[in-house]
Amino acid sequence: MVDPLSEVVLLLQPSASVSKVVNCAGRWRVRRYDANEPLYCVILDGVCTLTVDGQAPITLQADDFILIPSSSSLTMSSLTPPISDAADSPPVVLPNGEFSLGTRGVSPEVRFLVGHCIFGSPDAALLVSLLPSLVHIRGERRLRTLVQLVVDEFRSARPARDIVLARLLEVLFIEAFRSTSGTALSPGLLRGLGDERLAVAIRCMHESPTRAWTVAQLAKHAALSRSAFFDRFNRAVGMAPMEYLHAWRMALAKKMLLRNEGSVAEVAQRVGYGSASAFSVAFARFVGLPPSQYAQAQMQMPAEH
Repeated sequence: MVDPLSEVVLLLQPSASVSKVVNCAGRWRVRRYDANEPLYCVILDGVCTLTVDGQAPITLQADDFILIPSSSSLTMSSLTPPISDAADSPPVVLPNGEFSLGTRGVSPEVRFLVGHCIFGSPDAALLVSLLPSLVHIRGERRLRTLVQLVVDEFRSARPARDIVLARLLEVLFIEAFRSTSGTALSPGLLRGLGDERLAVAIRCMHESPTRAWTVAQLAKHAALSRSAFFDRFNRAVGMAPMEYLHAWRMALAKKMLLRNEGSVAEVAQRVGYGSASAFSVAFARFVGLPPSQYAQAQMQMPAEH
C-alpha cells in the first residue's frame, strides 16, 4: 500500500544544515524572523516558552519535540523573559562547542538541541504546504534519540555521512508527523490522513495518479456523498480534491523531469495525461515553464548562484 506521507517526505529530500546544543540560565530570549530553513528542537532539560508567528505561547519541557517545516517567526525564552529587548543577544560559543544564553558562568537551567535542515526538492513550497505549520510532541523518546543520531552523524567525518544523514532525517520527519494527530492540526495532508474516510481517497490518488479520477469516484471510495466529501476534503487538506491531485501529479512530473526518467510524452503518460501537448500546457500553467525547459533551467540554477 502506498503511504502518501512517506512519499511527500521522500520528495522533500531533507538534508542537515546545522545543529547545536544551547545552555540557558537566568532571563533569556532568542528570536528568529522568517528564516527560510525548517527547524527542529528537542528540550533536553528544564522548561521554557515558545511563541510561533505571534500565536499563543507554548510551554516546553524536557523531552518535548518541536518541528517547524516552513518559514516562521518564533521566540524562545525563559518562563520569565527579559524586560528589555536589549537583553536579546546571539548565543555565546562555549569551549566545548555548545552555546550559552542568558546568565553566564552558572549551571544551565534549560538545555535544548536545535537544528536546521534544508529541503532539496524544487517543489518544497508546495510539499511543505501539505504539512502542519507546527508539530509539538511531548514525551516521545524515540524522537529525541533520532535527533541525537542526526547530531552525532552531522559532527562525524565518517564515510557516507551525507547518505546516512538524509535517511535519518527522512525517518525523523516521518516519525514526527505520524506521532501527531487530531483536528487541532492546521489544514494539510496530515490532517487529511487523520480522517479515516479522506485517508482512503488520498491513498487512491497516490496509488493511481494516472487514473482519470473524478470527485464523485473519490467520494465513493471515501463512502461519502460528493458534496460532503468535497467540503470535508477542503476543510481538512486546505485545497479541493482535484487541486490536490493536480499538485501531486506536477510534483511527480518535476521529479521525473529532473532525473531524466523519460521523454515529455512518457512523463505525461506516467502522471495521467493523454497527450504530451495537454501535459505541457498544464505543466507550463502550473510551473511557469514548459517541461522541456524546466529541467534545463533547474540544472543551471546552482551555477547562476
